[in-house]
Parts: sequence; C-alpha cells; structure tokens
Amino acid sequence: MKILIADSFDPSLPKRLSSIGEVLTDISQLKDADVLLIRSKTKVTEDFLAGAPNLKLVIRGGVGLDNVDKKACEKRNITVMNTPEASSVAVAELAMALMLAYPNRLIEAHNSMKEGKWLKKEIKRTELYQKTLGLIGIGRIGTEVAKRAKAFEMEVIAFDPYIKSNPYAKIVSLEEVLKKSDYITIHTPLTDETRGMIDQEKFAMMKDGVVIVNTSRAKVIEETALFDALRSQKIACYATDVWPSDPPPEGYPLLSMPNVIMTPHIGANSKENLLRIGDKIVEILSNTKF
Repeated sequence: MKILIADSFDPSLPKRLSSIGEVLTDISQLKDADVLLIRSKTKVTEDFLAGAPNLKLVIRGGVGLDNVDKKACEKRNITVMNTPEASSVAVAELAMALMLAYPNRLIEAHNSMKEGKWLKKEIKRTELYQKTLGLIGIGRIGTEVAKRAKAFEMEVIAFDPYIKSNPYAKIVSLEEVLKKSDYITIHTPLTDETRGMIDQEKFAMMKDGVVIVNTSRAKVIEETALFDALRSQKIACYATDVWPSDPPPEGYPLLSMPNVIMTPHIGANSKENLLRIGDKIVEILSNTKF
C-alpha cells in the first residue's frame, strides 16, 4: 500500500503509517498512490484524479468533503472517507472563543493596550449569561458548542432538519432561531441545500445587533447580503474562521470591515485534534487491505 500525504498533518503521522505501507510525501508521486491523505488545501477534482490511476481511497482529515468531487471518485471506484468526530472539540472551542471575543471586546482591548492606551472606562463589556444562542446545525460540532453554551447559562435553541432532539438545545424552526437569537452559530456542511441559505430574507428576520459566528463554510451565507447587513449594522459582529477561498482574494470586503472578527481557517488546527485525526487515519488504514 502506497500512502500519499498531500497536506499538513501532525509530524508524527508518517512514522506511524510506515508500518502499514510506503509513505509518500511528494505530490509528484500521485500516480503511484493507493491512498491519498488530504485536509482542506488539496482539491480532489476530476482533473486531479486523472493523474491518480492507482488511487483507491481518499481520506479527508477533518469534517467537510466539499473539496472532494465525490461523484468523480465514485465513477473511478475510489472510496472517500473523513474524520468528523476527531475535529468536533477543536472547532467548537474556536466557535466559543469567537463568540466570547465580541461581548468582551477582546480585540479592541488588546489593540488599545499595544498602542499605549488605557481604555478602562471606554470599553464596556456585555455577557453571554441569559442570552439566547441559536445554532444552525446541531451535529457533532453544534452539540459541543451547545454543551459549552449551557455552561454559560445561555438559552440554547437549534435548527437542524435531520435532528429531532438534543440534550443541550431545544430544536425549533429556522425562523424561530433567526427571530429569537442574540447570537447565531453556524455548523452545517456546504451542500446544494445549504449553499447561500442565509440570504437577505433570512437577515431581515434576525434581531437588530445579532452576532453571527461561522466556523462551517463561508458559502452557506450569501455574501452580498452579508456585506449589506454588516454595513447597515443589522449584524453587530460577524466572527468567522471560514472564507470563500483559502486565503480570501485580495481586497475581499470582509477584511476591512470594522465589525468583523476573523481567523485564517484554524478551527481544526489544534495540536490535540491533529493527533486525533492521525489516530483515526491509522485505525482506518490498519483495517484496510488492497
């Protein structure tokens, strides 16, 4: 078995896989690979697969599979797998960090101190306590966020058409989430169903001054409607770890908007998560025979 590691994983992974098969690390060796290990950087397209005649298995270390053309893989009898359970805690903790950053005005406080200012009276905080958090999607990551929000004594509601109940959130309609929430966090995969699902009509339903945290996929939100809602301050803050491309295009409007908190797609990049992803890949390949 020849295993090509195409993206960044924990440095220990090549050695851990060496007892299972021959580990390749140069993308020029794609033509020889039986197994391809990727994260979000590598795009497995029809053209990409044309250079991989021996490929039998693609493992995406992480949650989403939107960088893998699953139909093209199916046509070539290539199995596609991912490791969604490994990343839940890492992404949920980042979502909570982004959600805490706004009411505590952490970015403003930090920057002002670096500039030699002492804005003790000027910086007024608010609390998450007794605020309503609405989750759009309450699978593994959404559940971990809800669990943490309950510890802050937030009221937690969620919309998910595939989930009937959850121990940490009341399942309600999307309209109720949009109308009632002080904070909204997004935890959906990018599919034909979810692409652009948060549009101008949905923003109009939200409370004035809502805070939105997105650690799922940028294209779940219709971007022109997002820009308009930020400019009008319908949204008090948009906190995001996800972008239309990695990195976003030069001059992308969100980069210069004052009511945006941003991180460079680091949700799954915790040390512990990369080790968990490695554990899952080793488990999968230890039980795979070609």
